[in-house]
Amino acid sequence: MFVDSHCHLDRLSNDTHGGDLDAALSAARAAHVTQFLAIAVTLDDLPGLAEMSRRHADVAISAGLHPLASVEEEPSVEAIKEAAERYGAVAIGETGLDYHYRDRVSGEVQHERFKRHLIAATELGLPVVVHTREAREDTLTLLREHTDPDVAGVLHCFTEDIDMAREAIRLGFYVSLSGIVTFASAASLRELARVLPLDRLLIETDSPYLAPVPHRGKPNEPAWVVEVAECIAAERGISVDELAMQTTANFYRLFRAAAPDAPDHVQQALAQAGLV
Repeated sequence: MFVDSHCHLDRLSNDTHGGDLDAALSAARAAHVTQFLAIAVTLDDLPGLAEMSRRHADVAISAGLHPLASVEEEPSVEAIKEAAERYGAVAIGETGLDYHYRDRVSGEVQHERFKRHLIAATELGLPVVVHTREAREDTLTLLREHTDPDVAGVLHCFTEDIDMAREAIRLGFYVSLSGIVTFASAASLRELARVLPLDRLLIETDSPYLAPVPHRGKPNEPAWVVEVAECIAAERGISVDELAMQTTANFYRLFRAAAPDAPDHVQQALAQAGLV
């Protein structure tokens, strides 16, 4: 059993199963992917994501505004909370800081936006999905100031170093690795994959972006989270089954609101393994 803990199902390429979401999900289920977290990039995405979740019981959704998304008006804490509650989100985000593209959205705007999302997540008791790039100290500072370690969240598509990962874990966060871990140029990330605590690890595709080896250059899809798991398991010297089971259990521990909708066979297997 695998979970794709971060995918943009409303942005899958027309080159992916002819743009047919049902076909893409069916292919993932055939590869034993049992749960998907469809991530919002703007609050305007939520009606479509909520409808997707209504049609597919194994699709949960988040509510948030990406740090690089351009909007006419910044959402307030209350607006973020209202949207999450209205559409049944199990997480807030993705949100965070991306200073690599500070020319698109200023650092000051990103900072305030991120803070509002963190406050909304804490007040709702929902985990936060964090995007961070070239903003290590500011990201950690805001997490220290505005998150509840009993709720926390995940640093998604993590590409930073072990020191940042350890500090995030100390703050209650999980760390998610994407297809980047399979890239030939990502030796340092594979080293990180070997030493991260297994009970704080998640896997994701971030599809339609960052397709793993051997699919690089193609639009990514949720079925390929299996390649991410296989790479990490090989680096750690454990079975793919163990990696899959533990990361699935981690997902449901973090995204507790998604757990009641987990298929019966998933809940039974996790319980039998003593992981939930």
